[in-house]
Amino acid sequence: MIYKNKRESKGKINGLLIIMTLFLNRKAIEGINMNVLELLQKMIESKSQTPEDGGLLDFIAEYLPGFTALRIDKEGVKNLFAYRCFGEGEHLCFAGHVDVVPAGEGWSTDPFVATVKEGYIYGRGAQDMKSGVSAFTQALKDTEHFSGTLSLLLTSDEEGPAKFGTVEVLKYLQEQHLLPDAVVVAEPTCEKMFGDAIKVGRRGSINGVLEVFGKQGHAAYPEKAINPIHQMASVLPSIAGAFLDEGDLYFAPSQVVITDIRSGIETTNVSPGKLKMMFNVRNSTATTKESIELFIAKQCSGIEYTLTLDQSAKPFVTDAHTRIVQLLSDAIGEVASIVPKRSTAGGTSDARFIAEYGIDVIEFGVINDTIHAPNERTSIAEVESLYKVFSTLIQRF
Repeated sequence: MIYKNKRESKGKINGLLIIMTLFLNRKAIEGINMNVLELLQKMIESKSQTPEDGGLLDFIAEYLPGFTALRIDKEGVKNLFAYRCFGEGEHLCFAGHVDVVPAGEGWSTDPFVATVKEGYIYGRGAQDMKSGVSAFTQALKDTEHFSGTLSLLLTSDEEGPAKFGTVEVLKYLQEQHLLPDAVVVAEPTCEKMFGDAIKVGRRGSINGVLEVFGKQGHAAYPEKAINPIHQMASVLPSIAGAFLDEGDLYFAPSQVVITDIRSGIETTNVSPGKLKMMFNVRNSTATTKESIELFIAKQCSGIEYTLTLDQSAKPFVTDAHTRIVQLLSDAIGEVASIVPKRSTAGGTSDARFIAEYGIDVIEFGVINDTIHAPNERTSIAEVESLYKVFSTLIQRF
């Protein structure tokens, strides 16, 4: 190879060294033989507080030989989609997040050191959800034969605003005709013992702000004022805790949960001119923003008010008879000797975004009892069992 001058020669050589180093690093990572517990320990010790990924997405991309890795990063959020086409069959995807919430105080061990103690692994993200990510990443790495396409979808922004994570990846996959047929999100779903619950859907979340307007005045002359507190006092019992539907096989009844009420100017001789009330409804498919508007209008008849509703998540449910639900349930039964119940309880997850594309999506992971708490932990036995469940699912799919 001929260079025009020494500076160019040095630059080209340095460039080749960088490329060679990256290549050797990739080959070294591809050659690493970890088990699922070692992988989980690495993930816990890679500090990935939202929206950071702690370098995990690069590592995972290189850890999966034979997979094509696509980075769809946006606005500081890191996203990875990696896939491998084995044949012409269906596309099964595993999804999740590598980001974690801040550690907070009250830990008895370092939250970013994977501490093994009495059969448990402690560390931030142990349950939510680096155990799940470790289990399906290792299951994918160990798969040698499959009839269709296997993939994983990971983001560093599930615990945050979730605006530039899974949402953006799904948009990209639709444009590239890479949307999967079925998705397993490895959020922690079990309640008391491993395998006892899977999530076949999630409730939606509607936030409401009700402002009631009266007329401020002197407390000694109530007849000259319109007190919004007095107005709401008579109707509040019919709103607070009210059930908006009867629920069904998968969803609990949608309920109005009052989260804040405030009024007045913090003095005893002035009746207020306005009251502000905030509430949340975790809604089933039977309750909508429109039905909540009608409910409030009926209860607040004759009262001057404004109502603002914001739907941060839409409810969804995956039919229990779909193939992915049946196969995952069978895999859990084989590994854990238990028939999982099908639930929609709890908060929201990125599964809600996946469901909007008409994809069959289901959630399954370890026991959920210490997520976001000090001394978050998961048991070694659960992590190993979760790996076995995902491996069995892949074999049967």
